[in-house]
Amino acid sequence: MESLGKKLQAAREAKGLAVDYISHETNIAIRYLEGLEQEDFSVFPGEPYALGFLRNYGAYLDLNVNELLSLYRSLMLQEQPVPVEELLRKNSPLPKILGISALILVVLGLGAGAFWFFYTRPLRTPGEIVTVRIPVEYSMNTDSLVRRFYLEDAILIPLGTDSYKLQLSALGDTVGLTTPSGLVRLDLSQDVSLDLNNDGFAELRISVADFAKNDSTAGALLRFDLTPLPGIEPPQLVSAEGLNPGFEGTSVILSSPNAYPFTLQAMFQGYCLFRWEILFEADKPGRNEQYFQHSDELNILAQNGIRIGLSNAQAVKLQVIGGGRTVQLDPGGPGEVVVADLRWLRDEDNIFRLVLARLE
Repeated sequence: MESLGKKLQAAREAKGLAVDYISHETNIAIRYLEGLEQEDFSVFPGEPYALGFLRNYGAYLDLNVNELLSLYRSLMLQEQPVPVEELLRKNSPLPKILGISALILVVLGLGAGAFWFFYTRPLRTPGEIVTVRIPVEYSMNTDSLVRRFYLEDAILIPLGTDSYKLQLSALGDTVGLTTPSGLVRLDLSQDVSLDLNNDGFAELRISVADFAKNDSTAGALLRFDLTPLPGIEPPQLVSAEGLNPGFEGTSVILSSPNAYPFTLQAMFQGYCLFRWEILFEADKPGRNEQYFQHSDELNILAQNGIRIGLSNAQAVKLQVIGGGRTVQLDPGGPGEVVVADLRWLRDEDNIFRLVLARLE
């Protein structure tokens, strides 16, 4: 049978991953990852740390965590030392007699315990079915979700075109959640903010509303809230008839359950006066204006929206980059003066759409 350390190392190498990369991804120190692969558990402060990191490392490598824990326990049993005095002690009839007496007492005790158990337990009614709970995976389709989670339950948080999985992995003195950033522990009424996609902003806030310490059967009542980016107004709601009054020539560029940052890239083909203003960001006020010529290029990063003005729509090629996609824009015809908004709007179904809307 393949050893615990070899199994971890083989799974990592099969994915072509280095230990330092996994350390960065899981927030587990390199010495602990190497300790697991080398089966050197002396580097851990205690067994709970070894078990916790083994769970997280195994889950990251898509291995069977229960199988890894069984290999760990087998390895610990094999490494229990036998005292030298036991090996050198001469055989004596007294231990044998004591052993037989102890065995008789154990058998009598087990018999009495079994009798008491069957005598006092409630009778099961005919047809009664014992159910085993299967872990549930939820999906967060709103800005806020409150639900009771039990061990191994998980939730998917969609951000742009990606989804991030969080799993309830421990219920003891605290609530333990396995997240893309590593293991997070929360106490009652405590909350934490997470940057799921490492873009520098905390997109999710988690809080514990209720749980019973050291009683995993009761689960934990958790609250998840998507947090708006700092200094940005929430995208406005689109009317039932369609898009905002006052817009003409509106086209949908991207759609997503959540708004996310995007880049407008302008590549100039000729002489053009270009104005731009980033919308709804307190730290980026004011309008910018500049003359550009052939081969000039401009990149504008925005969280929620950009207002642009062109003196000649055909003098510039525009494209939007966001959510892993690049979409070409068609602002207008030759010599046409264009003023338009490129912004996130939210419809009545809470779907966000990045639209190019020409202003009247």
